[in-house]
This record gives sequence, C-alpha cells and structure tokens, in this order.
Amino acid sequence: MADLMAQPDAPTPTTDKITQAARETIYLCNFRVSVDGEWLCLRELNDISLTPDPEPAHEDPKDPIAIERLNLMNMAKLSIKGLIESALNLGRTLDSDYAPLQQFFVVMEHCLKHGLKTKKTFLGQNKSFWGALELVEKLTPEAGEITASVKDLPGLKTPLGRGRAWLRLALMQKKLSDYMKTIINRKDLLSEFYESNALMMEEEGAVIAGLLVGLNVIDANLCMKGEDLDSQVGVIDFSMYLKDGQSSKTAEGDGQITAILDQKNYVEELNRHLSASVNNLQAKVDAMEKSNTKLTEELAVANNRIITLQEDVERVKEESSNQSSRKASRAGDSLADGQVLGEARKQLKEETQLRLDVEKELEVQIGMKQEMELSMKMLETDMCEKQDALVELRQQLEDLRSLNQQLAQKSQNLEAGAKQKSEVISRLEEKTNQMAGTIKQLESRSRQAETERDQAGEDNRMFKQEFGEKIDALQLEMEHLRKHRSCLELELRRGRGSDGVSQYIEPVSGEKITSAPQRDLKHLEDIRKELEAVKKENHQLCAVVDDASGPGSNMSMSQNEDEQEESCLDQPSN
Repeated sequence: MADLMAQPDAPTPTTDKITQAARETIYLCNFRVSVDGEWLCLRELNDISLTPDPEPAHEDPKDPIAIERLNLMNMAKLSIKGLIESALNLGRTLDSDYAPLQQFFVVMEHCLKHGLKTKKTFLGQNKSFWGALELVEKLTPEAGEITASVKDLPGLKTPLGRGRAWLRLALMQKKLSDYMKTIINRKDLLSEFYESNALMMEEEGAVIAGLLVGLNVIDANLCMKGEDLDSQVGVIDFSMYLKDGQSSKTAEGDGQITAILDQKNYVEELNRHLSASVNNLQAKVDAMEKSNTKLTEELAVANNRIITLQEDVERVKEESSNQSSRKASRAGDSLADGQVLGEARKQLKEETQLRLDVEKELEVQIGMKQEMELSMKMLETDMCEKQDALVELRQQLEDLRSLNQQLAQKSQNLEAGAKQKSEVISRLEEKTNQMAGTIKQLESRSRQAETERDQAGEDNRMFKQEFGEKIDALQLEMEHLRKHRSCLELELRRGRGSDGVSQYIEPVSGEKITSAPQRDLKHLEDIRKELEAVKKENHQLCAVVDDASGPGSNMSMSQNEDEQEESCLDQPSN
C-alpha cells in the first residue's frame, strides 16, 4: 500500500515521454503553413491576425491624383529597371554624367514633390521635400552623416539643391531604400509635409521603396563639387524608355528564356523543399503513431490497475464490516475483552486510513486517465490536421510536377527554336562570306580599272607632249602662210592699178600669183588631214580613259581640244 501511495509522486520514464510528446504536439499545433513571398514557411498562430482585413477603399478610376501616382510609380519602375540593366552592362560603376542616372534622380524628385503641402513665407509660397528628408536623421542616426555633409557642401543655397544632394549621397551610401522605408512607415510625421492623397502617403510609395532595394548592386561615383544643383530643371525624358519592337524581339526572347529557366530552377528548388518537408512530416507522423500505440498500451495497463484497486477496496470494506459485526457481538459477552476491542479499534482506524489512501490513489488515477484521454483526443485532432496538411502538400507537389513538365516542354521548344535560329544564322554567315568574296573580286577589278585608267592618262599625256609641238609648229606655219597670202593679195591689188608696164608683166605675175595660192591651199589640205588623223587617235585615247574613269571629264577634255583645233583652223581661213 505504501508503494501504491508513493507511486503518483515519482514520475516514470513513460509519463515523461508522454508529457514531452504532448507538449511538442501542442507546440506544433500553434504553427500553420503559410506563403511568404516565394517560399513556404511555418508561421505561429499568435503572429497571424485572425481579424478580417478592412476592405480597401475603392478609388475612383478617373481620379487625376490616383492617375498621377500610378504614372509616377510606373516611371520609377522603368527608370530603376533601365538603370540596373545599363549598370550591369557597363560594369556596375556609374558617374554623374550618365543619362539614365540623371533621369532616375529626376523621377525620384517628381515622386517626392507629389502632394507636397505649400508653406507660406515672407518671400511667397514654397514647396520643398528637404524638410521630409530631414526626418530621416531623427528616425535613423546613420543618416546624420549625410545631412551634415549636405549642409557643409558649398554652393547649395536652396532646399531643393540640398534635397538633390541628399538623394545622391544616399545612393552612394547604398541606404536609399532603407531611408525611404523609414520615413514612409512614419505617416504621422509625413502628414506635416504631404497631403493625404500624396504618393508618399499611399501604397505606391511603399512599392517604390521596395524597388529601390535593387539599386544596392550599383556602385555610384558622383562628384557634386561644381554642379549647380539649385537651378537644374527636372524634366523627365520619355524618349529613353521608348524602344523599337523589331530591335527588342531578340532581347525579349532572351529575357523570356532566362525567366523560364529561373522559374524552372525555382520550381525544382521548391520541389526539393516540399519533398524534404513531406519526409519530415512523414517521420513525425510515424513517431506520433508509435507514441499513440504506447499511450494506448499504458492506458490499458492503468485501467487494469484501477480495476484491481477497486477489488482491493471492496475486499477491505467487507473485512471491516465483518470485524465490526464480530466486535458488536462480543461486546455484550464480556468486559474482559476490552483489550481486544482496543486492538480492533486500532486495526479499524488503520483499515479506514488505508481505505482513504486507496480512494485518493483512485482519484489520482482517474485524473491521470482523464488527462491521458484529453491528450489522446488532442493527438487525434493533430493527426487529422497533419493528414490534411500532408494531402495538401502532396497535391501541391503534383501541381509542381506538372508545372515542371510544362516548363521542360517549353524549354525543349525554345531549344528547338534556338537551333533553327542558329541554322539561319549559319546560312546568313555563308551568304556574307560569299558576298565578301564577290566584294573582293569587285575590288580587284576596280583596282585593275584604276591601273588601266592611269595607264590611259599617261598615254594621253605622252600623246599631248608628243604632238603638242607639231600642232604649235603647224599653227606657226599657218600664220606665216596667212601673212604671205595677205602680202600677195596686197601686191595683186597694187598691180591692178599700175600702168601698161604692169599689164605687160601681168601674165607672168598672174601665173606666179595663182600658183602660190594653190600651193598654199594644198598645204592647208595636208595640214587638215594630219589634224583629222590626230583627232581620231585622240578620240581613241579618250575612249580608253572613259572606260577607266568616267565619261564626263574626258568628254569635256576632248571637246576643249576640238574647240582649240577648230579655232586654229579657222584663223588661217579668215
């Protein structure tokens, strides 16, 4: 009996295992599978708010402020994307003269200016986002260095220039996204500078702050000494974001291929994570089943023990009732049995105390049985939930496998298309090689024609050098003959006006006069024939030169030579 009374106080190894398993089960019940971005994770129920989210206020699609916010967010996306792509192509190091970087600062300036409250001063109305950026120093002590540097920069006289310098220093420090998230999360402080419908007060501001994280891969080297940040005109150049559809087909195709490959790798990684989680859950289910069988065995042992204890209690009650009846019958017989009666009373007290102890032990065992039944119910509910989660995970695994097959088929199709494109490229390369051969042949022909042209020009020059002296001599001779003819004509006129002596001499002189012009005419005819032969030879040389260099210049040269020759022939005839 003493052992039975001491047993509930001393924990056994089986009860420790049961309580530990029950605690682990209760701890695991506080977690559920949830989606965090692109990963599946376990999230504690205390972290999940069970209150339904308030319905978002439906904005008017024709609201101009909402349209402005959307346009600015889209422009920020385009500028950040273009800046990252160009930085990756150029080696990730940019300077202040780079056009996409300047456009990024212009877009950020427009985003920070959207919805600013107007502050009235003595000089007029003023709208500047420098006051909002100064809040970062109060919320994040790391930004104090940037603010101090901006204030110490020489040449900055306006809050707008300080804000522009602050943006550039934050980008160089690679903390621009962190600072933007810090001030966007404190809308109670931003309400002092912005209207309620401003971009920094709405969801678009948080989206832009998230997009700025990608700029941490860029190394910017910006020199702000000498830059006039106060008077720069911030105009967005939309031409930088307009692309030709035909020229971007190949880039889009490469981007699609890379996106599909990234999705394939992500799906494979997710598949591995899911298979690992399924294996872990299966191991936990097996362990729970083993612990469940152990608990059922221990529960059966406890029930048998409770039954034996109840039988012992009934037997003790019967013995005590028999002893009390015996004592009552013997009390009237003799007073000498008082000592026996005292011993019987003492034994009765012991038996009653033993019965009370047994009843307490029974109550403890009943409580343990109830606790074990409760833990069994909790284990059964947890097993049902784990089985449901296992079924869902298996369904997700099947979906991912089908998606993986589809992606594999798409990749095969893309590989076939790439092979076709490579064949087309090889054919085009062959054509280009053929064209290069023909171009080389044409170049050799052109060089040969140039050599022939040079040779013809040299021949023409030699011809002019050879026959130029003859032409000059013929011209001099024709001039001499013309003078001689004029002298003869003068003498003839004089002879006609003379007396009878002249008439007497007239037949003789007339024969001489007539014979001399005939001789001159014959000489002129010979000169004309020789000039015609020279012209023919000159035309032949000009034709050769025309074939080599072109008809325009040589025709003009031949025409000039013909005109010179005709002028030479016309002078004697006159």
